[in-house]
Amino acid sequence: MTMIRRNLGQSTLFVSKVGLGCNNFGWRIDQERATEVVQAALDADITLFDTADVYGRGASEEMLARALGSSRSAVVIATKFGHASMSMEYDEDLGPKGGRRYIRHAVEQSLRRLGTDYIDLYQMHTPDPSTPIQETLTVLHELVVEGKVRYLGQSNFPAALVEEAGLAAKELSLTPFISAQEHWSLLERGIEDEVLPAVRTHGLGVLPYFPLAHGLLTGKVRGGVAPTGSRLADRPTPIPDEQLAVVDDLNTFAQSIGRTILDVAIGVLAATRPVSSVIAGATSAEQVRSNAAAGSWSPTAEEQEAVWSLTERLRQ
Repeated sequence: MTMIRRNLGQSTLFVSKVGLGCNNFGWRIDQERATEVVQAALDADITLFDTADVYGRGASEEMLARALGSSRSAVVIATKFGHASMSMEYDEDLGPKGGRRYIRHAVEQSLRRLGTDYIDLYQMHTPDPSTPIQETLTVLHELVVEGKVRYLGQSNFPAALVEEAGLAAKELSLTPFISAQEHWSLLERGIEDEVLPAVRTHGLGVLPYFPLAHGLLTGKVRGGVAPTGSRLADRPTPIPDEQLAVVDDLNTFAQSIGRTILDVAIGVLAATRPVSSVIAGATSAEQVRSNAAAGSWSPTAEEQEAVWSLTERLRQ
């Protein structure tokens, strides 16, 4: 199986149309299962593996490294630093998560856990309002110059910070962000009004995460009911009725064109520019294969328009 490769933003870094999110490693699945998931991704020609230092409190990076083994040089490893909840062994005296001391420490720890001497895509996980973005970009630029990091990305930035970071990189001749990892799915469309226009202006490639809306778009929900014992059924808060209604509409549409709702969820998102790769998590090899297959579908312009129209009311 050969998967389409795309430039990540305006860079020459190529990534597979569907990426593997490794957020389940180290807390929902163990090393044996993680290795099965990674091998299934490699077999499906997935080349983008997305993790973070906060996932599994460092275990995700370690498990990914073990699972990849000698395949490391053939893939793109994307990891993140600076999540607001990250503590692990990092001491408080490292200062703000967007500052020099913190970033320098975080990157060395990620390199160690990943068993590599370079990170393909190093992403700032969440904004740090206490540190000027110019300082953060300066430190990250140094890491690129030193060869520890190849490219830079950001995640969860508001539109104003996307704009500020883009202008600062240009004005100070620093390495710019090439990607924006954002919470985006057919049911979660909050980035479209402000963040997406800013991302397009600065030529960033989008890496949507949670594309299956925590399982709502996997096809497990029928008639507004989740299977007994599933994560969806065990949610502490009920699924909004409006979302359930849209899921039913999407199921009906998918059936009408001979597709599954999972195909529609990943395929339509992947076809929407400036998406470079859709980050889909998995806890089994079967899920990886399904996600990769969904990404191989290329919906027509009419099909894309129909799907986005069905979910438009969720933007209100």
